[in-house]
Amino acid sequence: MPDTASLSISESRTYSISELAREFGITPRALRFYEDKDMLHPARDGMTRVYSHRDRARVTIIVRMKRLGLPLADIREILDLYGLGDNERAQKRKTLEKFRNQVREFESQREDIEVALVELRKGIEWLEDDLAKIGPSDDHADSVAAYDAVARKQLDDA
Repeated sequence: MPDTASLSISESRTYSISELAREFGITPRALRFYEDKDMLHPARDGMTRVYSHRDRARVTIIVRMKRLGLPLADIREILDLYGLGDNERAQKRKTLEKFRNQVREFESQREDIEVALVELRKGIEWLEDDLAKIGPSDDHADSVAAYDAVARKQLDDA
């Protein structure tokens, strides 16, 4: 751990669980979960968790990568590669690999969604045409008449 005298003020600042949760729009429970998954390592002051600048940076990475749809196992793998002394080369290569895989996954999902949208639009068109051909049901006609009667009464009373 670096000497705190050599750390900048922002690097030596600590955060409570509620401060980090509020800042990142997540719950304290989520932060405890990430700690259980060995992704965060807050210090303790009695029963209180004390998050460091490094923990805050890790939360930033976790939240951003979750937003991109990466699974926690992949995020942890990337986090674990930090600080190997290789100018973060291994971490960046692993991140690049995960990002490329995620792009392929999203492109595949987009294709599936586009096919589903075409089929749904065809179904909607067919159902609307079919309903127009068979006309309203007696129940529907009764509902329309009842609504019309209520609306007319309200207009007459106004």
